[in-house]
Amino acid sequence: MFRLMEPSDQTAVEELWAAQWQEPADLAEKAVRRFAGEENTYLAEENGLLQALVLAVPVALQGRRGCYLYGLCSRDDTAAAGLVDYACAQQSRQGAEFMVTVPSGAQQTAFYASRGFGKAFGLRCLTREIRRNLWSQAEFDAVTAKKLCELRRKYCPDCVELDAGRMAVVLGDLYARGVTIVSNDHGYGLYFRKEDTLFFVEMMADDDRAAEVLMEAARQKQGVVEKAVITVGASQPLFLGEGSRQDYGMIRFAAAPMDVSGSYMRLMMEK
Repeated sequence: MFRLMEPSDQTAVEELWAAQWQEPADLAEKAVRRFAGEENTYLAEENGLLQALVLAVPVALQGRRGCYLYGLCSRDDTAAAGLVDYACAQQSRQGAEFMVTVPSGAQQTAFYASRGFGKAFGLRCLTREIRRNLWSQAEFDAVTAKKLCELRRKYCPDCVELDAGRMAVVLGDLYARGVTIVSNDHGYGLYFRKEDTLFFVEMMADDDRAAEVLMEAARQKQGVVEKAVITVGASQPLFLGEGSRQDYGMIRFAAAPMDVSGSYMRLMMEK
């Protein structure tokens, strides 16, 4: 039987989540109650035992409503396949025109491909040396979740969007893992530091030089760093022609397909 989650399912949901992802129960509670909502959490049940769950988090793209399938847990592939199809059908009835996901590896990529999902939202990863420049100025950790949503719409209108409340959950997770946000009037970037390298998981700016200023300002704050590893959308204009392409997300259409060849998806809660 497939159905929506009820409050009495919380313990079973946390147990299945912990078994699948080896994470504490409070992370399952955060994912369900703050990121997706019980009204967007779908379950597969057999003989009173929870067999699978998936979260259908509301998103938007190109002015259309969709959902982000996240945190798929299952005791067997049959239950997972049936549940994904059920969640997609229910979301479609409620007005979703597409479903997106970020597979956790090759096995899950193949699984979602078998459910009608195709690859989309490719990324480019490139490496750049960061020069020392005392004149490069920026602010740090001054961007709120609401402001980040606004900046993403400004710099990349063809972007899979979370609302501000759900973006706040994503930012909280990133901050817990050590992210720093650098920003000024010409762009922003989110990065982690590891040894002498800054790993930018997202960067958007007016042009290449504006992006370089952000990196230079981050170097001034962080001390001795030598280079940056930057991830941008495959079709983003920053450092165009540089880097290697990487797969990231997948999409399934519930209505007429739209052109997502230049679309961007990033900063999603991922597994």
